[in-house]
Amino acid sequence: MATAKEEMVDIISRQPDDSSYDTLLRELAYARMIQQGLKDAGEARVKCDADVKKSIDSWLR
Repeated sequence: MATAKEEMVDIISRQPDDSSYDTLLRELAYARMIQQGLKDAGEARVKCDADVKKSIDSWLR
């Protein structure tokens, strides 16, 4: 398993040389969100679409 630093270096190295600071940060944040979502799914800490819809419907009342 790669360290966080190694993963960040890999993500950054795949970006174009003229990438802005904001673009690099956005790519790193995006990768982190995906990583966290996959971890949550693996640990059954997610809700199905129907449950989310019920929650949203209750907020709109």
